[in-house]
Amino acid sequence: SKEEETQIIIHHWIRILNIQLGWIKDFDKLVVNYVSPFASTIFMFETFRSSSNTLTGHTGVVWSIDYSTFDDCQFICSGSEDNTVRVWDVDTKQIQSFYGHSPIAYCVKFSSYHYHNYRQNVICSSLLNKTIRFWDFKQNKQLQIFNEHTNGVCGIEFSPFNGGRYLCFGSFNNTICLWDVETSKSLSVFNGHEKA
Repeated sequence: SKEEETQIIIHHWIRILNIQLGWIKDFDKLVVNYVSPFASTIFMFETFRSSSNTLTGHTGVVWSIDYSTFDDCQFICSGSEDNTVRVWDVDTKQIQSFYGHSPIAYCVKFSSYHYHNYRQNVICSSLLNKTIRFWDFKQNKQLQIFNEHTNGVCGIEFSPFNGGRYLCFGSFNNTICLWDVETSKSLSVFNGHEKA
């Protein structure tokens, strides 16, 4: 539907531009003015902004956050140097914490692949201990671990095509790796960077 398309567009703007709502005055009006010629129904940020608040719980530096909607609920996930990944429901505050990240949960992303293919609410976290972990935050369990890396993983991103089936990540060994989430196989390693 047009409303879903608009939500996807806005979601990607937030992720790509790292926009934190409230930093830009009247951001929702700016979005409406830009998107309204293309869509009949507009997703408004007013609901999100009016319910926004400070989410507390981490005891260390928060290195990464991501935002997504599942089943009409808005979620934020966060990774911290306190060795935890946390998932927050924007309306009801924190709903889940995952431990076992050592030393640091460096990057977190919601998995569109698991949601679109299996209706699972999954986050993916990268760690400095050379692993990438997948967590089902509704079922409170770890699903999968990718641990065939030679160095710590410093950044992750799911493909915007094929339902998020491909996972790209940067490593402290100065490479970019591409993995197939469905088969848990490495597809390619890209060299050439001089630093992580």
